[in-house]
Amino acid sequence: MRFLRFAVLGGLMAVLAACQTNDLKEPPPPLGDFVLGLNIAVADNVQKVPISRDADPKVWEAAVKSAIADRFGRYEGKRIYNIGISIDAYALAPPGIPLVFSPKSILVVTANIWDDATATKLNPEGKQFTIFEGASADTMIGSGLTQTKKKQMATLSYNVAKSVEKWLLTHPEWFDPAQLPTSAAPVPNLETPSRAAPVKPKPKSEAIRPKTAATSPSIGATP
Repeated sequence: MRFLRFAVLGGLMAVLAACQTNDLKEPPPPLGDFVLGLNIAVADNVQKVPISRDADPKVWEAAVKSAIADRFGRYEGKRIYNIGISIDAYALAPPGIPLVFSPKSILVVTANIWDDATATKLNPEGKQFTIFEGASADTMIGSGLTQTKKKQMATLSYNVAKSVEKWLLTHPEWFDPAQLPTSAAPVPNLETPSRAAPVKPKPKSEAIRPKTAATSPSIGATP
């Protein structure tokens, strides 16, 4: 009976391993004239779930930025878009007991996107994602047992980038030039003194002189 149980588990793990594929070598889905500009990831205020491995915020930032660059760097359009990711919370599964206590890894992020040409934020509010590891042979028995912390972070970051891409694909209007602002807010034209229009001198008759009442006699006039 035990042999049958492990045989079924082994078959299931093989199927999951086959399903967990990396799609970065495939042509990217269309996103208009998209090309990645600024790639920002911030983990200054990240929170760790109590049952979790420790992870340095800077390492999180590097992992997410790398995943965003790998996915969105495939686009070769001419209109620049900037992506910002706030890393809000995480749990990296520690080692547990297979099939009894095997905590899962989770990453919570908030994403925003800007049109660079007009400095316009395209989503009114940040889009929050709760990202899981996904089903694979490694996560079936708990990634804390089968993966290093670095691998867990790379997997979650990969899933973040893929989720962001799927989100952007639901907003084709953001990548249609006809529906985007045509220009940024006008910048005030502040002339430098050297370029300012010259001040015309007033005629001598309008030269500054002491103000007197209209009915007062001129100074020094004879009666």
